[in-house]
Amino acid sequence: MWLKALHLIFMVTWFAGIFYLPRLFVYHAMSEDGISHERFKVMERKLFYGIMTPGMILTLIFGFWMLFDYAWALYASMGWLHAKLAVLVALLIYHYYCYRWLQDFKHNQNQRSHVFYRWMNEIPVLFLVLIIILAVVKPF
Repeated sequence: MWLKALHLIFMVTWFAGIFYLPRLFVYHAMSEDGISHERFKVMERKLFYGIMTPGMILTLIFGFWMLFDYAWALYASMGWLHAKLAVLVALLIYHYYCYRWLQDFKHNQNQRSHVFYRWMNEIPVLFLVLIIILAVVKPF
């Protein structure tokens, strides 16, 4: 149960960052002065490297540890787990895109509007809903 608890704790940490970073991008894209741009760069960097990415790494470590300890023998018969891992791959791709957007802002090369980031801010909700339903309900 310790592995599951740690997995969930760091998943919440990861998602906190995943929810907040695109919101910072919204405000950053709307800002018009240099001081605000520099402030957002610091906030975004600290969130991505200090919270989001460590949360992701620890979520993956404890999740795969559970997979190998508890479920590896049953893995082939767990359709819900296959689907959860597919959603996880999509979430990792989203995390990578957050990194790319972070780099665009860092180098003053953002070409996207705040509306784009508002839409991107909604995507993690879908990932969270799917992952929770798959892990708790285990529909197949």
